[in-house]
Amino acid sequence: MTNPASDHSVSCRDYVGRFAPSPTGPLHFGSLVAALGSCLDARHAGGRWLLRMEDVDAPRCVPGAADTILLQLEALGFEWDGELLWQSRRERHYHAALTRLRDKSAVYPCACTRREMADSALARDGSRRYPGTCRSGLPAGREARAWRLRTQPGVLRFVDLLQGEVSEDLERDVGDFVLLRADGLFAYQLAVVVDDAEQGVTHVVRGADLLDSTLRQIYLQQQLDYPTPQYLHLPVATNMQGEKLSKQTLARALDVTAPARTLAGALRFLGQPLPADWADASLAELWRWAIAHWDRARIPRMRAVAWPEG
Repeated sequence: MTNPASDHSVSCRDYVGRFAPSPTGPLHFGSLVAALGSCLDARHAGGRWLLRMEDVDAPRCVPGAADTILLQLEALGFEWDGELLWQSRRERHYHAALTRLRDKSAVYPCACTRREMADSALARDGSRRYPGTCRSGLPAGREARAWRLRTQPGVLRFVDLLQGEVSEDLERDVGDFVLLRADGLFAYQLAVVVDDAEQGVTHVVRGADLLDSTLRQIYLQQQLDYPTPQYLHLPVATNMQGEKLSKQTLARALDVTAPARTLAGALRFLGQPLPADWADASLAELWRWAIAHWDRARIPRMRAVAWPEG
């Protein structure tokens, strides 16, 4: 049996990867792990690596954060292909996808509030499972607040290139999920699916914190007749208390004053080898080494890894 963690089945010229940060603050060590893993996987395969700014959730975006992220990536030696894509400038594409789903009755309007769903069961990713209140039509006297995708019964499966097989019955475990929110903003699930398809992304390499939402994206791809990329979910970096490094857990912004040292730390986290003289190597030399020696089989096959240097 082929080891899924070391199978590069797409030819070099066909590989398209991407890194898609949300500008809610500067990049931290956990962000670097995702950026580096996705970039090295693409470059080792001889493929393209795209950069997308996922700023569709405007209330969460911090002014100036996108510029800071770009400066951090450049200081660390990242180079991306093509133009930077901004989700906030792509509303018409998301509207078009939602219209296609409406035309095939795959979505429906929903009047439910968060308070009304407060007692609903939790899905694996911590979101509330929708009980189907508006599935057969809006209650009398209520107006639509959001649009939901209609799920179907049955177990969906995919094989993650690192984490192995993942399965879920979306209708039972998640329920119909939101594509257009009550505040008029498009949900992450729709935006990311449309963007990956329209950018021709073949491989999604990202943190395992998004593993539990992947089957929703695959189901949505199927409803829109989009191809499904291959997925590889890297272990998430946590602090020593087991909390994911994030703005909420006060993760430090990346130190870009010593870029080679910062990059070396992320390579160690991903289980990748370092040259014996890496401390004396230039940033460009370290990048060339990392691309040439990238090995999926060395990545820890875990969802999370505590990292004191984070």
